[in-house]
Amino acid sequence: MKRIVILGSTGSIGRQTLEVVEAHSNTLKVIGLGAGSNYQLLEQQVRRFCPSFAALADAEAARIAASHLQDETVQVLSGLQGITDLVDLPNVDLVVNALSGFAGLEPTIKAIRRGIPVAIANKEPLVVAGHLIMEESRRWNSPILPIDSEPSAIFQCLRDEKRFLRKLIITASGGPFRGWTQDQLSTVTPELALRHPNWSMGQKITVDSASLMNKGLEVIEAHWLFNVDYSQIEVVIHPQSIVHSLIEFIDGSILAHLGQPDMRVPIQYALSYPERWGSPWPRLSLVEAGQLTFHAPDLTNFPCLELALLAGKKGGSMPTVLSGADEEAVDLFLKEKIGFMDIPRLIEGALASHHRIDNPDLATLQAVDHWARCWVREHI
Repeated sequence: MKRIVILGSTGSIGRQTLEVVEAHSNTLKVIGLGAGSNYQLLEQQVRRFCPSFAALADAEAARIAASHLQDETVQVLSGLQGITDLVDLPNVDLVVNALSGFAGLEPTIKAIRRGIPVAIANKEPLVVAGHLIMEESRRWNSPILPIDSEPSAIFQCLRDEKRFLRKLIITASGGPFRGWTQDQLSTVTPELALRHPNWSMGQKITVDSASLMNKGLEVIEAHWLFNVDYSQIEVVIHPQSIVHSLIEFIDGSILAHLGQPDMRVPIQYALSYPERWGSPWPRLSLVEAGQLTFHAPDLTNFPCLELALLAGKKGGSMPTVLSGADEEAVDLFLKEKIGFMDIPRLIEGALASHHRIDNPDLATLQAVDHWARCWVREHI
């Protein structure tokens, strides 16, 4: 029985992770659940999966949940520290990090330092602190298992042939606004941005997918996860979302990972690794899939991708500015305080105003993240 802690259990990835657990209840046991403020859903999850501990980052939500769950044996923890404390539970075999944004960094590092494998869907920890995370992962022999479909595809294709690699090819659907002009993009509302054509995801990542920022974050993530230079990573638009990523070897051969656009498949692979388990999820029919197309991304109308690539290549504290500014700008957009095209404008401004710090430690990264968010709020 593999004992797991799920951080971000009430979000899209967290909920789908619990679907995988339910499908493999004879093999997986949830011992800890962590979430932000959705105490109603967390209560349902506690009653269904019977973890020993649960945590809510919102203190008032945690108080309400604790009062509602007095008939259960679960202990409810409170605050961001409560979320992080779930990693300290005894006999944890795997931590699933499905938190959103910078909040996933500290529990990720803590799990690694305990020698616990981390199945990570949360890109931001690797974006802002890839140098720290991968160094700690090697030091403590604690593997990082990608959950997101594109890095999972690369992980599955690459296996033990890294020495023969020429480049990684990361696919992107292009989002709901593929082919739109800047004038059209200036009219985008949160409601439109949240209508992803292929994937069911949380709000922040869905907006990032619409702006192509998500793909830029994945490039930085892949740089650290697979220890490859940015010159060896290519992004291509693939509207059908059937080919999740590809790798090209030095002999010209290309391996591609294909499957339905269903996050439960890469989630299950991370939970079952190094094994593969049968699953009840829908299968891909190549005949029904039809034509698969690929083309270059539009960097002019979707500047977030290039901003991310530039921040990644500059390194140091620049990716932290990128991540923090993006989180804040997306939040403001979802609250209808700024327009869709204000997102790249604000991110570019924050990057231009920041003086890079080389080899930042965790405290410095936290300070830079705070600075970037403040800069965005002050320049709406």
